[in-house]
Amino acid sequence: MILDERNEFCDAVTGVSAASTKTLRGDQIDLGSTVGDGFQSGQPALVITIDTSFVSANDNPVRFVLASDAAAAIAVDGTATEHATSQDFLPTTQLLAGTKIVIPLPTGAPAYERYLGVIQDVGAGVSGITAGTFSAYLTMDAGQWKAYAAGI
Repeated sequence: MILDERNEFCDAVTGVSAASTKTLRGDQIDLGSTVGDGFQSGQPALVITIDTSFVSANDNPVRFVLASDAAAAIAVDGTATEHATSQDFLPTTQLLAGTKIVIPLPTGAPAYERYLGVIQDVGAGVSGITAGTFSAYLTMDAGQWKAYAAGI
């Protein structure tokens, strides 16, 4: 898989967050002033890899959202345009080091705004996320290739 540094949102960024919060993580990608329907060819995907395991004493659910907005400081109050959302993950069993989450980006509506970024959404609970790091990037090759034993 080829990774373009300009399509990387974050590299081993912290996932530490209070419960019931949405946090913009890492960098944003400037899609330019003429974005419209988004990507022109192929089927891009958002890939999130867990670098160090997430920890939550109360197993607060975590989801990741690819969103766009007119400003680089993408709003986390629900006004940004959401393009792709992961399922809810439980930190103690699903967000372990080495986990790879691949979220195909939908084509067409809603139209992309100028800036694209990743929002970490931590669900309700007492402790929030107390440890963990992740990386996130866009790619046309999500690295789903798998080697098989000879003769299969």
